[in-house]
Amino acid sequence: MRWVLRSKIHHASVTEADLDYVGSLTVDHDLILKAGFWPGEKVSVVNVTNGHRIETYLFSGEAGSGVICANGAAAHKITKGDKIIIIGYELTDKPIAAQAILVDEKNKFIRML
Repeated sequence: MRWVLRSKIHHASVTEADLDYVGSLTVDHDLILKAGFWPGEKVSVVNVTNGHRIETYLFSGEAGSGVICANGAAAHKITKGDKIIIIGYELTDKPIAAQAILVDEKNKFIRML
C-alpha cells in the first residue's frame, strides 16, 4: 500500500483568513468537486508564499465564489493573498490518476493538470 496524490488545487489565492473561526479551510464548493475532494476531507496545504505546510480539513464554501479562507489556527500560517496548493492523498495498492486542477488569481478553474 502507498500514499499517492489523488486530488490537487494548484496555485490558489487565499481570499480570507479568520482566526476566530473554528478550524478548517473553506474552499469554493465548485473547486472541491472539480478536484475530486469531499467536504470534511483531510488535506495538506502547502503555502507557496512562505513555505509553511499544514494539515486541516475542507469546509465547503459558496459555489462559484472563488473563496479560499484559512480558518482558526491555520490563519497563523496562511494569510490573505498567499498562494497555496491544496493536496489530497489516497492509500492504495494500485496506481491512480490524480484529479489536479490549476486556478487563476481569482480561483477560477483554468484547466486540468
